[in-house]
Amino acid sequence: MPLELDFGPAAETFRTEVRAWLDVNKPAELVGVNADEAQRGQHPALSSWAKKLTEAGYMCVGWPKEYGGRGLTGVEVAVLNEEFARANVPRITRGMGEWLVGPSIIVWGTEEQTRRFLPRIVDGTDRYCQGFSEPDAGSDLASLKTRGVIDGEEVVITGQKVWTSGATEANMMFCLSRTDQDAPKHAGISYVLLPMFKEDKSSNGIELRPIRQPHGASHFTETFLTESRAPVDNIIGGMNNGWRVTMTTLGNERGGNATTQHVEFTKQFWAAVKMLQASGKTSDPLIRQELAWAYSHVEIMRFNGLKVLSEVIARKEPGPGASVNKMFWSEYAQKFSERMMNARGADAMLAANEPGQPFAVDRWTSMFFQHRSSTIWGGTAQVQRNIVGERVLGLPKEPGQKG
Repeated sequence: MPLELDFGPAAETFRTEVRAWLDVNKPAELVGVNADEAQRGQHPALSSWAKKLTEAGYMCVGWPKEYGGRGLTGVEVAVLNEEFARANVPRITRGMGEWLVGPSIIVWGTEEQTRRFLPRIVDGTDRYCQGFSEPDAGSDLASLKTRGVIDGEEVVITGQKVWTSGATEANMMFCLSRTDQDAPKHAGISYVLLPMFKEDKSSNGIELRPIRQPHGASHFTETFLTESRAPVDNIIGGMNNGWRVTMTTLGNERGGNATTQHVEFTKQFWAAVKMLQASGKTSDPLIRQELAWAYSHVEIMRFNGLKVLSEVIARKEPGPGASVNKMFWSEYAQKFSERMMNARGADAMLAANEPGQPFAVDRWTSMFFQHRSSTIWGGTAQVQRNIVGERVLGLPKEPGQKG
């Protein structure tokens, strides 16, 4: 069993509160349900569970109280996640609105913007997708070509995005557009909160083309924007200041979950142990070695999370060190899913559906397909290594790089 740490009396009091609440309120139909599955709305009990969590103050818990959160410290967030894992029920969040958009609004938004946008994230009215990457601007995001033109009190956006996460479930997009065509590469970009629908519920000039993955799911889309409109007041951080806001968003994407990332991976690891025990494969020395490798990596994630708690408590913006976290967990997830496919052998090739039904895969094969992209989105592993080398270790830029 992992080494248990004493977080102090305040954290233990909070643990008792959360544990007692979960003992009374956890929905039996969600016990054992995977968090990703629940988060994507694939379970009928999701809506009522999310509503109950919101009413109890367990949504957007890390946000300051004045912005609708609970103002929990990093230690308390870690405790919260541990208790949800112990109860074996998913801790539903407001997705990218909670852990990417909200923190960026809190840092860069005006008082009016925080009053207007944050409550709608907390109560689930607004659900965001990410309009960053483009066909020619992925890891080199500053090369984006999507244009934003000011027309009176509105910004009119035209361009193409790709790998738009969560677009089919969203009604808002946090979108980067170039609003000054003559500015240097990293300047002239604005960070816009773009409604995906007009007031009459028709599309706001947005066409979504789902990108189908090998297991049939479509977690990403190609997105085409044709004169999509948003109020100028929806520009966060001011006109042409979007790159600085983006760095806050990407810092949270790459490192914001460092203190709690291990929780789901721990559950996943023990589920793998149980699965391999049931098939009698844990007596194989090679399989046991693979499990030892996985266990040690999850524990490294846990202790890295403890290491960054002090920064979270101090509410420091994630720095370049967040790239270490993104690089580590994404490469682990990809390798773990590959090793579990190999460990299962021929069982990994079986479909989970009835004869004559569309091809469906089980959680392990789905995980394998899902994590093929983990080392790409949010900044490729290669880009993260450059960031760590140059901005953390102080190494010189690669030959041929400018500035």
